[in-house]
Amino acid sequence: MGSYYNIDAILTDAQKVPCTFTLDLPNLGYLDENAGGDIKAQTSISLPLWLSTLLAVQRIGPSQAPLCTLDLPPSISPRVLNALKADPRTVDLRSLAGNFYEGAARCLELFEEEEVVDVLCETFKKRAAEIADHAHNPRGALGEGADFLRGLDEMERQLFRAAHDSSKAMRLWMGEMKRKS
Repeated sequence: MGSYYNIDAILTDAQKVPCTFTLDLPNLGYLDENAGGDIKAQTSISLPLWLSTLLAVQRIGPSQAPLCTLDLPPSISPRVLNALKADPRTVDLRSLAGNFYEGAARCLELFEEEEVVDVLCETFKKRAAEIADHAHNPRGALGEGADFLRGLDEMERQLFRAAHDSSKAMRLWMGEMKRKS
């Protein structure tokens, strides 16, 4: 969980996660635009991450059953994971979730999905190398790399800015060193 004032944490918490309710819940139908007054058991609704997490950890009744169970969000569905395994550079992460990695990390705190963790780690490593290449080679970022850069999630955009700024600072420093010599 991020800082109270961190806009990325707020946006991450607002990402929708599919939940399946395990119990009948009277008078909570307003959570689902299609429901009447009650939510019936086995109803699936996409709720913001912050709310779905709270509901999933709440235990109720003598059986201590959770109010709902969580499913992996569409942004880390098997279809997306297969695309990331094939070539992570071709996937537009921004269209899946603006804060893709933060949302995935928050969801994976709730699930034990080692394969998903491995795929996301490999994805970040491969995409970080590509991001660094584009940050150091502006011609690539303006040409065929433009589509890739448009698909960066927020964390990758920050990485790009940091790599670009450090490359620029290094060129300036090298220029100053040459002048002093």
